[in-house]
Amino acid sequence: MIEATATPETQAPASEAIIRAEKIEKYYAQPSENRIQVISATDLEIVPGEILALLGPSGSGKSTMLRMLTGLSRPSAGQVYWHGKPISEAQINVSIVFQSFALFPWLTVLENVEAPLQARGVEPEERRERSLRMLDTVGLDGFQAAYPKELSGGMRQRVGFARALVVEPEVLFMDEPFSALDVLTAENLRSELLELWSKKTMPTRAVFIVTHNIEEAVLLADRIIVLGRNPGHIRTDFRVPLPQPRDRKSQAFTQLVDYIYKVLTRPDIAPAEAPTQPDGRKVRDQRQMRYQMLPHARPGGVAGLLELLVDKGGRDDIYRLADDLAFEIDDLLPIVDAAQLLGFLTVEEGDAAITESGTEFANSEILRQKELFREAATGNVLLLRQIVRALESKSDHTVPEDFFLDMLDEQFSDEESLRQLETAINWGRYAELFDFDAARRRFFLPEEEEEEEAEASGGGE
Repeated sequence: MIEATATPETQAPASEAIIRAEKIEKYYAQPSENRIQVISATDLEIVPGEILALLGPSGSGKSTMLRMLTGLSRPSAGQVYWHGKPISEAQINVSIVFQSFALFPWLTVLENVEAPLQARGVEPEERRERSLRMLDTVGLDGFQAAYPKELSGGMRQRVGFARALVVEPEVLFMDEPFSALDVLTAENLRSELLELWSKKTMPTRAVFIVTHNIEEAVLLADRIIVLGRNPGHIRTDFRVPLPQPRDRKSQAFTQLVDYIYKVLTRPDIAPAEAPTQPDGRKVRDQRQMRYQMLPHARPGGVAGLLELLVDKGGRDDIYRLADDLAFEIDDLLPIVDAAQLLGFLTVEEGDAAITESGTEFANSEILRQKELFREAATGNVLLLRQIVRALESKSDHTVPEDFFLDMLDEQFSDEESLRQLETAINWGRYAELFDFDAARRRFFLPEEEEEEEAEASGGGE
């Protein structure tokens, strides 16, 4: 339970929004009447004086949202406004720091930083002066003549920061800027970013950072938005009430991290303690989906997680589990989601707690584990249940892959439909519910296939 001292505040700053998105959507038309919905109708504001972090699992549309807010991609519906004007008609002033550094290898550090100023037609003397000043600000004074290949990853990302800031953007966008760095370097750069921001050394009025790292979001952000997926949508939007600098080991910090873990690990329901939006309305996730989103985790990963929980007394904080395993959130959450979907564990206030059936699974021999997995899969996963019933109802007990893809593509993109079916095949094979012939792209019941082969063999004698 989040105590009152750590419950996110939800009062939005009174300042006029720099960027305002109204009912923006992203979807792609299909040859049929269906369309692939990437992001559902979403409202969002970026206001002066705040660092806003956007969190979400893989496939939730974080980078797509960033591209629409910066004008790099047009929404399929809705509108993005820059100081009240449609972004397509306004002179916007934003910069982006990318995950991959994106430096020109044939240019020196100074020339890389000068590049956006040159593109804007700034005179050589002025752009050199501004670029040198910005390199000094980010701690790269003396490296202006070096080439990117001569720099460490952290120094190259500093060049990226300098290049983004030298144009004095009103909003600085960052797309997972620290994920390609080692832990220590990333930590140092986060601290330097906060220092530049708090001392107002960086010439920007707002920062928008896309991340999958929950702790990073709580450490940096004044406000956090968590996306759900399929399609992307806002699950919760709240302000972080903790003063800077923040102590990772404090109870309030840990409670906020646990709260976000809870939101991310319960995609099927609205957050039990969802913070209110600026207008006072509760955030509700009311999308109704026919099929559950199968987490892309293998049965072996689920078994390993359950065995680890048994060793820890049956319950542990998900944050500590990820830390113990040196897992990122996108590595651990699919396994947690899969175990939860199968009924082998529950997630309570950010803790993973093993259930009675999960304990039995972890302590059983392989054949009994397969039996328990089979019961859990058919009892809890609609897609697996439908595959089995379709196979049993057919006289030859085989069904083409396209039959199930046609059902899935009403809810998922083509790519995700294939991934959902691939996960279903892995689970079904492990549980010995069915098998799949990759050459013929058909599902079949194993015993029926064996009987057909035997009959064909006997008929040829």
